[in-house]
Amino acid sequence: MRRLSRQMKGPSIKDALAGKLGEEKLSAKEQHEIYTREGETNDFTEEALKVKWEEFVTRLNDRPNLQSTLRCVPLLEQDFKLVLEIDNSVQDDLINTIKPELVSWLRKELKNSKVQLTTRISETEKEKIIYSDSEKYMEMLKKNPKLELLKQKFKLDFE
Repeated sequence: MRRLSRQMKGPSIKDALAGKLGEEKLSAKEQHEIYTREGETNDFTEEALKVKWEEFVTRLNDRPNLQSTLRCVPLLEQDFKLVLEIDNSVQDDLINTIKPELVSWLRKELKNSKVQLTTRISETEKEKIIYSDSEKYMEMLKKNPKLELLKQKFKLDFE
């Protein structure tokens, strides 16, 4: 029986049991070639983008943080620019670790070499956390002004 060389790897039982059999992963060289390729500019719809995006995200089963970060499909803007809304800079760093692979894969699957991915940190207004009794009382007073009457009648003190 002939042994496989190091360059020609056969499928491993471990990978097959883990469900990784048949997954095609782009090498760094292939990623670079696809990333820098010019010419292919096939149009694609937001629905096609959504399908391919979700297909890529499902491949990241071993990286749940990244899957969570990529849960939202990016917005498709002019000139095939994809804008992904994220919550913070930690997510941005996480995306930057796989950005070349992701963009290359999208370019290959969508057959468009002009696809670009950018991130935008969304500005979310954070609620003030109420700690002290007086802060709790003031919040309750905003919801029900008659509470002041009860406080005076029963001579309550929250401070």
